[in-house]
Parts: sequence; structure tokens; C-alpha cells
Amino acid sequence: MPTPDPYQTQLKSWLVAVAKRDGAAFRQLYDATSPKLFGFLQRILNKSEWAEEVLQETYVSVWNNAASYQAALAAPMTWMTTIARNKAFDALRRHDANVEIDADGFAQEVAQALESPDPTPLAALELSADAEALAHCLSRLEALHRQAIALAYYHDLSHSEVAERMELPIGTIKTWIRRGLERLRLCLSKRESA
Repeated sequence: MPTPDPYQTQLKSWLVAVAKRDGAAFRQLYDATSPKLFGFLQRILNKSEWAEEVLQETYVSVWNNAASYQAALAAPMTWMTTIARNKAFDALRRHDANVEIDADGFAQEVAQALESPDPTPLAALELSADAEALAHCLSRLEALHRQAIALAYYHDLSHSEVAERMELPIGTIKTWIRRGLERLRLCLSKRESA
């Protein structure tokens, strides 16, 4: 079993506490993550005052939605960055109704801005234009299948590590992941053709 990253573990524990309305944990989470999120938002919005406004909106959303965070689906920073990204796109639309957002156009630059010594798994996915569609399709999978896929792909665990963590036979895990991926492929192709 891989050694847990202490930084990610700390972020997760703060999010759990924030879900219980712990103001001190929220402050610690903010202090630890806001510089990175602010830099991320500045790259998207190109204006510090907009980035500050959206950063505030992001943390209000984190406070209000911490209970919905699922560690099995995404690392804490990935989850918060996705919220920030969506809020930034909303702000761009508010400020210019004619703006067209090309998520792929800045995805490379933003991915580089978010790089750290401990990169989160699938950091590129969180910036992808297809992330919303993937999240929708993942939500349609059975919970245990979704968990197996999340452990394998979001947390980069082998099938045997997933089986060990979920305390299930490896054959079951392989079947769930194979079937889950097939359902994801079908769901995504239906959304693409719609």
C-alpha cells in the first residue's frame, strides 16, 4: 500500500472538519491553499481584483459544500481547483457576455502553474474541457464501481492495491473497473454525439 502524502492527508482532515463547520480548520485550509488558488485564478482572469473576488466565492463554496467532498474521487486540491475554475469561467461570462472560453487553450499553462513537488493525480483531467462530462458519467456508475475506478485512476493504485484497500478479491475489482470503464465510454460517447 502506498504511503499517504502528509500534505494531502492534512488537507483532507481540514475538509472533514470544515464540513462540521470548524472555523479554525477552515482558516488553516485557506492559509495553506489560497496562494496556489489565487495564482491559478490570476492566470485565468488576468486581473487581480477579479481573481480576489472569485477566490472569495471559491472559499464560500468550499465552506458550503465541504460535506459533499469525496476523497475517493479526487484529491482535495483537485476538488478546490475545479470549484475555482468553474467560478472563474462564471466570472468571465458575467464580465463579458460575448466571451468564449477555450479551456484547452490555457490548460497547459494552468497545469504548469499548479505543479508542485507533490502533484495530485490526474491534475490534467481537472483542467480538461471534458471534466464535467466525465464527472456526470462517473456519477451514474454504481458507488462501488466508481470507488474502484477512482482508486485506480485518481489515486494511481494498481488493481491489487485497490482490491486490498476495498478488501475484495482482485478478480472482482478487475471486473468492476473493466465494466465501469466501458459504461463511462458509452456515456461519454452518447454525450459527445448529443
